Amino acid sequence: MTQRSISLADIAEKIGATLVTKLVANDDQLLVSGISTLELASADKVTFLANPSYRKQLATTQAAAVIVHPDMQDECPVSALVMNNPYVGFAKLSQLFNNLPTQAAFIHPSASIAASADIAEDVSIAANVVIGEHVHVGSGTRIGANSVISDHSIIGEQCILHANVVIYHDVVIGNDCIFHSGCVLGADGFGFAPDAGQWVKIAQLGGVRVGNQVEIGANTTVDRGALGNTQIGNGVKLDNQVMIAHNVVIGDNCAIAGTAGIAGSTTLGQNCTLAGGVGVVGHVNIADGVHITGMTLVSKSIKESGVFSSGTAMMPASEWRKSATRFRQLDDMARRLKKLEKNQ
Repeated sequence: MTQRSISLADIAEKIGATLVTKLVANDDQLLVSGISTLELASADKVTFLANPSYRKQLATTQAAAVIVHPDMQDECPVSALVMNNPYVGFAKLSQLFNNLPTQAAFIHPSASIAASADIAEDVSIAANVVIGEHVHVGSGTRIGANSVISDHSIIGEQCILHANVVIYHDVVIGNDCIFHSGCVLGADGFGFAPDAGQWVKIAQLGGVRVGNQVEIGANTTVDRGALGNTQIGNGVKLDNQVMIAHNVVIGDNCAIAGTAGIAGSTTLGQNCTLAGGVGVVGHVNIADGVHITGMTLVSKSIKESGVFSSGTAMMPASEWRKSATRFRQLDDMARRLKKLEKNQ
């Protein structure tokens, strides 16, 4: 893989930073070949400081330049790329050095493509891909090995489907989306009606609708709707091993971390975040701008923006056992307190 080199001046322009050099001749034209941490960066690497916990490492860094907030500019011992949000600067910088292999447009001879499928001329289709009837795949999209796109689904332009992605029938995906290996869109929702000790399956008649610039992590599942569609808004980011149940609606620009799960027919507003392990019950509504901390169980609707948590913080096991005993006693204690107040 060819190593790329970029000048500090070019980096500053592309990430929207102000380059402050250390008065070395032609320092702005210094070429760097990659990104590293503050601690490990060498003289041909760029690094960043976004978390104050790593402030001590700034004084000793050997990097060519550091992306820093204006407040930290004077403490930087090397050239500084100054911007208000260094973490966004790091994100943009990482794209300049992205080492994802490029692929020319081609269709592997082992791919199975239905005659009715509409495939743009510059699509890349790897080995053993299966594409069903009346599927549309837009310009510039890449489909990894062993992936399956079932009948009547639509994949937009400039999408990347990594190996072993499964798109069921009647799934519509926008442009510039990324799907990591093992993710599944459009599997049946968990719908069964109890009948005399047995379960009667409810046919899942809806589909899945995915907006633009969505990224879905490895082994994440998005179920199809029972009647209407499960909907994933523009700019949504889903981590690995996330579960999205049938008829869930996720608003634009939400981010959901690994192992979180949302039960059926719940609506998540725009610009929300769910940390790892969050569980959301079905049939509730969550307002815009809600942020839910790790391992929280959301058991009812949230009507206003803010940060929400549930559960107890970690403590030594012996203390936790005492607290658990107290929890079991709360109902009895409440009744006794109410009785005492009544007798006063």
